[in-house]
Amino acid sequence: MVTLGGAAWQCLCASDADEKVSLTHQAARDLAFGKLAVDGQEIPQPIRMPGRPPRPELVDPAVVPLRKIGTVEGRAALIHALAHIEFSAINLAWDAVYRFTGLPHEYYADWTRVADEEASHFTLLRGHLRELGYDYGSFPAHNGLWEMAEKTAHDPLVRMALVPRVLEARGLDVTPGMINRLRQSGDERAAQILETIFRDEIGHVAIGTRWYTYLCEQRNIDREETFERLVREYVEGRGARKIERQAREQAGFSERELHFIESGLGA
Repeated sequence: MVTLGGAAWQCLCASDADEKVSLTHQAARDLAFGKLAVDGQEIPQPIRMPGRPPRPELVDPAVVPLRKIGTVEGRAALIHALAHIEFSAINLAWDAVYRFTGLPHEYYADWTRVADEEASHFTLLRGHLRELGYDYGSFPAHNGLWEMAEKTAHDPLVRMALVPRVLEARGLDVTPGMINRLRQSGDERAAQILETIFRDEIGHVAIGTRWYTYLCEQRNIDREETFERLVREYVEGRGARKIERQAREQAGFSERELHFIESGLGA
């Protein structure tokens, strides 16, 4: 029987966006119908850049141009940036499946579902991008999410702490504002897509919290103290800021963690 790790590796290696999405949906179905073995995962290969199309061009985040959302091009640039995040999130979810062995079956089911939903998000955003006269690859993008995957490849606890609970959780803070701005600009379809993504992403961050907490308990270490230590070690501070408290609470953040983030001490 083909292993889930093998299917995850195939999804990671796929360079065509449509192929990556198709393989992801197929792997999720195969796991649901018992066609993929979770046990007997092979030893993962060293982390490398996952397959991706030749465009978008990857550039430093500082040089990604800002465009006004009131124009079609500006809205398209925003939708493109979000589509690239979702494309990267497919790879992040599959890497969480592929890279870390010996965890409960529920862990692999959770992250396979995340990959499946991220692929659906990418498809929704790309479809709307095409309606605006653009496509995935029309604008430059950056590689910040995958760079954190590389930094956390050595330990699932560190990965769970910093990718879903820091980088992806930041999306919970900014998405409601983007929804409002898109609606005000007259792009109701984009606003509706982001509402769907926002609901799903709360669940994705909650999955990160679930497995981060599990790993802390397995190692008998304090979850909150460890989170603060890892954020200080790996993440550049952003200063005091407003967060989407309700969404983060639903995703499993404690009051101490929320205060830590709001104060600008780390995440």
